[in-house]
Amino acid sequence: MAKILVIDDEQSIRNTLREILEYEKFDVDDARDGLEALELVDQKEYDVILCDIKMPKMDGIEVLDHILKKTETPVIMISGHGTIETAVEAIKMGAYDYIAKPLDLNRLLITIRNAMDKSTLITETRTLKRKVSGTYDMIGESPAMKHIREMIDKVAPTNARVLITGDNGTGKELVARWLHEKSQRATAPFVEVNCAAIPSELIESKLFGHEKGSFTSAIKQRKGDFEQANKGTLFLDEIGDMSLSAQAKVLRSLQENKIMRVGGEKEIPVDVRIITATNKDIKEEIKKNKFREDLYHRLSVIIIHVPTLNERSEDIPLLADHFIRQICEEQGKPVMTFTDEAISELKKITWTGNIRELRNVVERLTILSDDPITGENVKTFVASV
Repeated sequence: MAKILVIDDEQSIRNTLREILEYEKFDVDDARDGLEALELVDQKEYDVILCDIKMPKMDGIEVLDHILKKTETPVIMISGHGTIETAVEAIKMGAYDYIAKPLDLNRLLITIRNAMDKSTLITETRTLKRKVSGTYDMIGESPAMKHIREMIDKVAPTNARVLITGDNGTGKELVARWLHEKSQRATAPFVEVNCAAIPSELIESKLFGHEKGSFTSAIKQRKGDFEQANKGTLFLDEIGDMSLSAQAKVLRSLQENKIMRVGGEKEIPVDVRIITATNKDIKEEIKKNKFREDLYHRLSVIIIHVPTLNERSEDIPLLADHFIRQICEEQGKPVMTFTDEAISELKKITWTGNIRELRNVVERLTILSDDPITGENVKTFVASV
């Protein structure tokens, strides 16, 4: 049953609205002023809130402002004293709608139904976001993982550039995504570039964009990843594989907060947080003249090292359980379990592919084994491969 909160200083209006809304099968709470209403909003979740504008102690516009800071619940403003300016102000602040007194009950009910549709969409969106973010859960309670979480919590709210180091498959992208999700840029784009997967002759066009006709296949203007990530985060994965010419341009863009498209003459200002990752020893690359030392110092304000799975084997039970639940859900089958012997066998494996390899192994065991997965299953389907 949908819950509605009615805020009005007139007892007769609260009673009338309660009677009508309960007849329409809504669950109704009411408050005689803004302070009482805010206490209820702190205690309960509502699908729609009706709020009068002219009230003692705290007027409706002030109540609206406080509610919008606490919740995304649609608020419908009602008033017999309002003006067009008041209505416009309320809508600009984020009110769902404005209805003048005396209330047209048909219009009120239609507006409430529409607001409930919006509330449902907000809930569904929040659920979907949780599912998506679940894909990027940081699983593990080892000291190394606790340290990484602490670093993320400290660094994410800042604009400091972060260099993430670690072997392939350890979860460097996951750290980058959480740095973005916990930053003030979380609502802006997160753009990922795999520098190792892009030919050196195309990396500059990919990062900075190009103008039409700047090279043979440039049939139209293209915005680069710096522009697409504006106000957000640009994650340069495998930065150690970037060409020296591209490194020089990246360095310049970091110094000036401006980029220039390939074939262009106009400098374009960008506001981008740069996060980079590599599986290489950048200091060794510098010695080999394969990486610019000045760029390294620009990128490595904060360094976060992600350990190998072999260095955090105590997390294998949690990871295996997480992956098997995830995979079984994807495959539409009942969640399977591991025996203690199976977990022990998983801990004995040398994981050259780290977390990525563990997930593949769990998926293989899910497909080929019966429930529960035994130590013998691990020996048969993993050790023999």
